[in-house]
Amino acid sequence: RAVHGNIDDYRTRLSYPEFQLFKIENTNVLITHIAGTPGHYKPKVKEILKANTIKVLVCGHSHILRVKYDKQWDLLYINPGASGNSGFHRVKTAIRLKIDGEKLFDLEVWEKKRGI
Repeated sequence: RAVHGNIDDYRTRLSYPEFQLFKIENTNVLITHIAGTPGHYKPKVKEILKANTIKVLVCGHSHILRVKYDKQWDLLYINPGASGNSGFHRVKTAIRLKIDGEKLFDLEVWEKKRGI
């Protein structure tokens, strides 16, 4: 699954939505490019969180890896960082985790120096 980002062209924006809301096992997942951060979510994200029981929120934009449990919304906030070859980041990062029913576990961070 994918969403468009803030610098994507018109075709990409037509092909991919701003938000993806779906279920894996019994866990509701929300993906968007710009969500904000725990305690400072964008208004549209708050709207979606209020209307749904989201347990995993995956977002990007900052290109800075961050994983945090958000007590207010009872969800796992994940920003996997950046995996591209351009930008200010020196290390490519990604995150993988397992979901079984409503259980989240075995979260792994992948890192690789850019240009290698």
